[in-house]
Amino acid sequence: MGLIKAGMGAAGGTLADQWKEFFYCEAMDKDVMVTKGRKRTSSRSSNTKGNDNIISNGSVIAVADGQCMIIVEQGKIVEVCAEPGEFKYDTSTEPSIFTGSLGNGIKETFKTIGKRFTFGGDTGKDQRVYYFNTKELIDNKFGTPNPIPFRVVDSKIGLDVDVSVRCSGVYSYKIADPLLFYTNVCGNVEQDYRRSELDSQLKTEFISALQPAFGKLSDLELRPNQIVSHNTDLEEAMNTALSAKWSELRGLKVVSIALGSVTLPPEDAEMIKQLQRTAVLQNPNMAGATLVGAQADAMKAAASNSAGAMQGFMGMGMAMNAGGGMNAQSLFAMGQQQQAAQQQMPQQQAPQQPPVQKNTWKCACGAEATGKFCPECGSPKPVESNGWVCSCGAVNKGKFCSECGAKKPQGAPLYRCDKCGWEPEDPAHPPKFCPECGDPFDENDIR
Repeated sequence: MGLIKAGMGAAGGTLADQWKEFFYCEAMDKDVMVTKGRKRTSSRSSNTKGNDNIISNGSVIAVADGQCMIIVEQGKIVEVCAEPGEFKYDTSTEPSIFTGSLGNGIKETFKTIGKRFTFGGDTGKDQRVYYFNTKELIDNKFGTPNPIPFRVVDSKIGLDVDVSVRCSGVYSYKIADPLLFYTNVCGNVEQDYRRSELDSQLKTEFISALQPAFGKLSDLELRPNQIVSHNTDLEEAMNTALSAKWSELRGLKVVSIALGSVTLPPEDAEMIKQLQRTAVLQNPNMAGATLVGAQADAMKAAASNSAGAMQGFMGMGMAMNAGGGMNAQSLFAMGQQQQAAQQQMPQQQAPQQPPVQKNTWKCACGAEATGKFCPECGSPKPVESNGWVCSCGAVNKGKFCSECGAKKPQGAPLYRCDKCGWEPEDPAHPPKFCPECGDPFDENDIR
């Protein structure tokens, strides 16, 4: 009875799986990252007894925008499609008499029946369709439970100090590599894989990556209150910090970050303000203006001194003497000297442009010209007589034409001194000795 039942099950199951399937995916919820594809059947369909995890050859799979589809056979990814439209699975190992030639389809069908008989009438095979949500997964809230160190750098005033910041906001991410996500995260899910299964881990890693990301922003010399307006820089820094855990391991990518606020403890904010005020006094003009304001306030305070104005002015004079005698006039003079020195530096450091040398020639009328024609009489620039004229019209001095490559025609040899380079007016009839260096002309001087 067992063999008969196995034979009937193998034959019946194979015949039921001959129908082509149509796989589809309903609109994926924003919390669903991966879902298993479903076969479309209705009350009018005859394909109601086939196995759920069998995909017949020639089956059609619909892929929508924002989705990526993979086919897994025996636990191995065999097909991937991220382009919206219709995907036809014509390389399946499950034959169908409705695909290809009828004779070959019947032959393969009987082979499948025999194979299933050895598994007791069952398939012995698992084929699945999975859909990945490749849209942007938004509204992931985050906040820093503990302060994050942030280095405040301002090279203009010589500021370099560490403070603590807190921030909160939302971020979004997407599945950039579905194959990595399937292999290392979701695997063979039964129905759906939701964000809730991964959000806690991702949020912890996101917050821990804020510190190295803020370090990148510190290198840009951004202040804490400027971070909110540099979201693009923060997104790039976060992707760099999370590349090992998100991109390379899970196939995820940060898309956008929106910071609600970045706050400092009151003592850190006051420290930065004080350091900035002190750094401003490095400018002698600002220091002089501050001193003038302080002196004016001191004079008002001395005039209203309860012990008498004279006593107050005496105390103010003692304070000025204790300060080394520095006055506002000296500071303003130092500022003018610095400004004058800064104005002279660009002029002193400006590179001198070399004079442009023009190739001039003298016309027969006596005028000097730089172009191809004389500006006085309009005569064309004379062609250099040295060299030979090719059949293409180009004037050359070598053994081959520089325009067409033709070889120099045979004729009287042309001479040039091989010592100093002097050329006679008639290159074909040189003197016996070079008038410049005295070297005799021989076969070594032929060019």
